[in-house]
Amino acid sequence: MTTHSGPAAGAAPLLTVSGVHTFYGRIEALQGVDVEVREGEIVSLIGANGAGKTTLLMTVCGDRRAARGRIVFDGRDITRLPTHEIVRLGIAQSPEGRRIFPFMTVLENLQIGASGTDPAHFEADIERVFGLYPLLAERRHQRGGTLSGGEQQMLAIGRALMSRPRLLLLDEPSLGLAPMLVKQIFSIIREINESQGMTVFLVEQNAYHALRLAHRGYVMANGSVVMSGTGRELLADKGIRAAYLEGGQRH
Repeated sequence: MTTHSGPAAGAAPLLTVSGVHTFYGRIEALQGVDVEVREGEIVSLIGANGAGKTTLLMTVCGDRRAARGRIVFDGRDITRLPTHEIVRLGIAQSPEGRRIFPFMTVLENLQIGASGTDPAHFEADIERVFGLYPLLAERRHQRGGTLSGGEQQMLAIGRALMSRPRLLLLDEPSLGLAPMLVKQIFSIIREINESQGMTVFLVEQNAYHALRLAHRGYVMANGSVVMSGTGRELLADKGIRAAYLEGGQRH
Protein backbone atom coordinates (compact mmCIF):
# COMPACT_ATOMS: atom_id res chain seq x y z
CA MET A 1 0.00 0.00 0.00
CA THR A 2 1.48 3.36 -1.04
CA THR A 3 0.47 6.97 -0.74
CA HIS A 4 -1.38 8.34 -3.74
CA SER A 5 -2.08 11.76 -5.19
CA GLY A 6 -5.59 10.59 -5.96
CA PRO A 7 -8.34 11.76 -8.28
CA ALA A 8 -9.13 14.84 -6.22
CA ALA A 9 -6.08 17.06 -6.73
CA GLY A 10 -8.14 19.80 -8.39
CA ALA A 11 -11.50 18.97 -6.83
CA ALA A 12 -13.65 21.51 -5.02
CA PRO A 13 -13.80 21.41 -1.22
CA LEU A 14 -16.58 19.20 0.12
CA LEU A 15 -15.88 20.11 3.77
CA THR A 16 -14.25 23.33 4.98
CA VAL A 17 -13.56 23.98 8.64
CA SER A 18 -12.50 27.60 9.20
CA GLY A 19 -11.20 29.06 12.46
CA VAL A 20 -13.21 26.68 14.64
CA HIS A 21 -13.04 26.95 18.43
CA THR A 22 -14.77 24.34 20.56
CA PHE A 23 -15.00 24.24 24.36
CA TYR A 24 -15.70 21.72 27.09
CA GLY A 25 -16.78 24.10 29.81
CA ARG A 26 -13.83 26.48 30.13
CA ILE A 27 -11.40 24.15 28.40
CA GLU A 28 -10.70 25.17 24.81
CA ALA A 29 -10.42 21.83 22.99
CA LEU A 30 -10.16 23.31 19.48
CA GLN A 31 -8.22 26.53 19.04
CA GLY A 32 -8.94 28.02 15.63
CA VAL A 33 -8.79 24.85 13.53
CA ASP A 34 -8.64 25.10 9.72
CA VAL A 35 -9.15 21.89 7.70
CA GLU A 36 -10.29 21.18 4.15
CA VAL A 37 -11.47 17.90 2.62
CA ARG A 38 -11.97 17.82 -1.14
CA GLU A 39 -14.43 15.66 -3.02
CA GLY A 40 -13.05 12.16 -3.57
CA GLU A 41 -10.13 12.46 -1.15
CA ILE A 42 -8.97 10.47 1.82
CA VAL A 43 -7.69 12.99 4.37
CA SER A 44 -6.01 11.68 7.52
CA LEU A 45 -5.80 13.56 10.80
CA ILE A 46 -3.10 12.38 13.19
CA GLY A 47 -1.94 13.50 16.60
CA ALA A 48 -1.41 12.35 20.16
CA ASN A 49 -4.19 11.50 22.61
CA GLY A 50 -5.96 14.67 23.71
CA ALA A 51 -4.89 16.67 20.64
CA GLY A 52 -8.53 17.38 19.71
CA LYS A 53 -9.00 14.94 16.83
CA THR A 54 -12.23 13.32 18.04
CA THR A 55 -13.56 16.70 19.16
CA LEU A 56 -13.11 17.99 15.62
CA LEU A 57 -15.17 15.13 14.16
CA MET A 58 -17.86 15.64 16.79
CA THR A 59 -17.93 19.36 16.06
CA VAL A 60 -18.37 18.71 12.33
CA CYS A 61 -21.36 16.52 13.24
CA GLY A 62 -22.82 19.17 15.56
CA ASP A 63 -22.53 16.92 18.59
CA ARG A 64 -20.21 19.46 20.21
CA ARG A 65 -21.18 22.90 18.94
CA ALA A 66 -18.46 25.24 17.63
CA ALA A 67 -18.25 28.35 19.80
CA ARG A 68 -16.58 30.32 17.00
CA GLY A 69 -15.67 29.69 13.40
CA ARG A 70 -17.50 28.18 10.45
CA ILE A 71 -18.10 24.70 9.03
CA VAL A 72 -19.24 24.44 5.41
CA PHE A 73 -20.33 21.20 3.73
CA ASP A 74 -20.92 21.18 -0.02
CA GLY A 75 -21.33 24.96 -0.03
CA ARG A 76 -23.78 25.07 2.88
CA ASP A 77 -23.00 26.46 6.32
CA ILE A 78 -23.73 23.63 8.79
CA THR A 79 -22.15 25.22 11.86
CA ARG A 80 -25.46 25.64 13.68
CA LEU A 81 -27.43 22.75 12.22
CA PRO A 82 -28.60 19.93 14.51
CA THR A 83 -26.90 16.58 14.06
CA HIS A 84 -29.83 14.81 12.39
CA GLU A 85 -29.96 17.47 9.67
CA ILE A 86 -26.20 17.19 9.11
CA VAL A 87 -26.62 13.43 8.64
CA ARG A 88 -29.39 13.99 6.11
CA LEU A 89 -27.10 16.25 4.10
CA GLY A 90 -24.71 13.33 3.63
CA ILE A 91 -22.23 13.11 6.52
CA ALA A 92 -21.91 9.81 8.42
CA GLN A 93 -19.58 8.91 11.26
CA SER A 94 -18.15 5.62 12.46
CA PRO A 95 -17.30 6.67 16.02
CA GLU A 96 -14.36 5.83 18.23
CA GLY A 97 -15.07 2.64 20.17
CA ARG A 98 -17.51 1.46 17.43
CA ARG A 99 -20.64 1.97 19.56
CA ILE A 100 -22.70 -0.66 17.82
CA PHE A 101 -25.92 -1.90 19.43
CA PRO A 102 -24.70 -5.09 21.16
CA PHE A 103 -28.09 -6.72 21.73
CA MET A 104 -29.25 -6.16 18.16
CA THR A 105 -28.28 -8.38 15.25
CA VAL A 106 -25.88 -7.37 12.51
CA LEU A 107 -28.81 -6.86 10.16
CA GLU A 108 -30.69 -4.73 12.69
CA ASN A 109 -27.61 -2.54 13.25
CA LEU A 110 -27.38 -1.99 9.50
CA GLN A 111 -31.09 -1.21 9.32
CA ILE A 112 -30.59 1.56 11.86
CA GLY A 113 -27.87 3.03 9.67
CA ALA A 114 -30.35 3.15 6.78
CA SER A 115 -33.19 4.67 8.80
CA GLY A 116 -33.00 8.07 7.10
CA THR A 117 -32.66 6.83 3.52
CA ASP A 118 -35.08 5.77 0.79
CA PRO A 119 -36.20 2.16 1.55
CA ALA A 120 -36.01 1.41 -2.17
CA HIS A 121 -32.19 1.40 -1.86
CA PHE A 122 -32.03 -0.86 1.19
CA GLU A 123 -31.41 -4.23 -0.47
CA ALA A 124 -28.76 -2.83 -2.80
CA ASP A 125 -27.03 -1.06 0.09
CA ILE A 126 -27.07 -4.20 2.24
CA GLU A 127 -25.51 -6.19 -0.58
CA ARG A 128 -22.86 -3.50 -1.04
CA VAL A 129 -21.90 -3.70 2.65
CA PHE A 130 -21.93 -7.50 2.60
CA GLY A 131 -19.76 -7.38 -0.52
CA LEU A 132 -17.19 -5.34 1.38
CA TYR A 133 -17.50 -7.46 4.51
CA PRO A 134 -18.48 -11.07 3.67
CA LEU A 135 -18.09 -12.02 7.35
CA LEU A 136 -21.00 -9.73 8.21
CA ALA A 137 -23.17 -11.53 5.67
CA GLU A 138 -22.37 -14.83 7.39
CA ARG A 139 -23.24 -13.31 10.77
CA ARG A 140 -26.24 -11.25 9.73
CA HIS A 141 -28.49 -12.83 12.39
CA GLN A 142 -25.83 -12.77 15.13
CA ARG A 143 -25.95 -10.21 17.93
CA GLY A 144 -23.46 -7.39 17.50
CA GLY A 145 -22.05 -7.82 20.99
CA THR A 146 -20.91 -11.37 20.21
CA LEU A 147 -18.75 -10.30 17.25
CA SER A 148 -14.98 -9.96 17.50
CA GLY A 149 -13.45 -6.50 17.74
CA GLY A 150 -12.58 -6.51 14.07
CA GLU A 151 -16.05 -7.62 13.06
CA GLN A 152 -17.60 -4.92 15.24
CA GLN A 153 -15.43 -2.33 13.48
CA MET A 154 -16.59 -3.65 10.10
CA LEU A 155 -20.17 -3.37 11.33
CA ALA A 156 -19.66 0.21 12.54
CA ILE A 157 -18.29 1.26 9.14
CA GLY A 158 -21.00 -0.69 7.33
CA ARG A 159 -23.69 0.98 9.42
CA ALA A 160 -22.30 4.40 8.47
CA LEU A 161 -22.25 3.44 4.78
CA MET A 162 -25.93 2.44 4.94
CA SER A 163 -26.85 6.13 5.22
CA ARG A 164 -25.42 6.69 1.71
CA PRO A 165 -23.04 9.45 2.84
CA ARG A 166 -21.02 11.74 0.63
CA LEU A 167 -18.51 12.20 3.46
CA LEU A 168 -17.50 9.34 5.74
CA LEU A 169 -15.91 10.27 9.08
CA LEU A 170 -13.87 7.45 10.63
CA ASP A 171 -12.64 7.81 14.21
CA GLU A 172 -9.80 5.44 15.15
CA PRO A 173 -10.96 2.45 13.06
CA SER A 174 -7.82 0.43 13.90
CA LEU A 175 -8.03 0.93 17.67
CA GLY A 176 -7.47 -2.31 19.58
CA LEU A 177 -7.24 -4.51 16.49
CA ALA A 178 -4.59 -7.11 15.65
CA PRO A 179 -2.11 -6.08 12.93
CA MET A 180 -3.66 -8.35 10.28
CA LEU A 181 -7.11 -6.85 10.91
CA VAL A 182 -5.65 -3.34 10.83
CA LYS A 183 -4.35 -3.98 7.30
CA GLN A 184 -7.73 -5.36 6.27
CA ILE A 185 -9.61 -2.33 7.63
CA PHE A 186 -7.32 0.10 5.81
CA SER A 187 -7.53 -1.91 2.61
CA ILE A 188 -11.31 -1.68 2.67
CA ILE A 189 -11.19 2.08 3.33
CA ARG A 190 -9.07 2.43 0.21
CA GLU A 191 -11.47 0.23 -1.76
CA ILE A 192 -14.47 2.32 -0.67
CA ASN A 193 -12.66 5.46 -1.81
CA GLU A 194 -11.42 4.10 -5.12
CA SER A 195 -14.41 2.02 -6.25
CA GLN A 196 -17.21 4.23 -4.93
CA GLY A 197 -15.55 7.65 -4.95
CA MET A 198 -16.29 7.98 -1.25
CA THR A 199 -14.73 11.00 0.45
CA VAL A 200 -13.15 9.95 3.76
CA PHE A 201 -11.95 12.02 6.71
CA LEU A 202 -9.95 9.66 8.90
CA VAL A 203 -8.82 10.23 12.49
CA GLU A 204 -6.19 7.67 13.38
CA GLN A 205 -3.38 7.14 15.90
CA ASN A 206 -1.67 4.61 13.63
CA ALA A 207 0.05 7.39 11.73
CA TYR A 208 2.03 5.12 9.44
CA HIS A 209 -1.02 3.42 7.93
CA ALA A 210 -3.09 6.60 7.99
CA LEU A 211 -0.54 8.64 6.04
CA ARG A 212 0.20 5.86 3.57
CA LEU A 213 -3.51 5.71 2.83
CA ALA A 214 -4.11 9.45 2.63
CA HIS A 215 -4.10 11.82 -0.31
CA ARG A 216 -3.42 14.56 2.25
CA GLY A 217 -3.00 14.78 5.98
CA TYR A 218 -3.09 17.13 8.94
CA VAL A 219 -1.27 16.94 12.26
CA MET A 220 -2.95 18.22 15.43
CA ALA A 221 -1.38 19.14 18.75
CA ASN A 222 -3.02 20.82 21.73
CA GLY A 223 -6.20 21.72 19.85
CA SER A 224 -4.49 23.25 16.80
CA VAL A 225 -3.39 22.09 13.36
CA VAL A 226 0.40 22.33 13.38
CA MET A 227 1.25 20.79 10.00
CA SER A 228 -0.36 19.69 6.75
CA GLY A 229 0.72 18.19 3.45
CA THR A 230 0.35 15.16 1.24
CA GLY A 231 0.55 11.78 2.90
CA ARG A 232 3.95 11.23 1.29
CA GLU A 233 5.28 14.59 2.50
CA LEU A 234 4.23 13.98 6.07
CA LEU A 235 5.64 10.44 6.08
CA ALA A 236 8.99 11.83 4.96
CA ASP A 237 9.09 14.66 7.53
CA LYS A 238 11.75 14.01 10.19
CA GLY A 239 9.68 15.57 12.97
CA ILE A 240 6.64 13.47 12.11
CA ARG A 241 8.76 10.33 11.89
CA ALA A 242 10.32 11.00 15.30
CA ALA A 243 7.01 11.82 16.98
CA TYR A 244 4.67 9.25 15.42
CA LEU A 245 6.50 6.65 13.32
CA GLU A 246 9.47 5.43 15.38
CA GLY A 247 7.50 3.93 18.24
CA GLY A 248 6.59 0.63 16.65
CA GLN A 249 3.45 1.72 14.76
CA ARG A 250 4.50 0.18 11.43
CA HIS A 251 2.28 -2.87 11.88
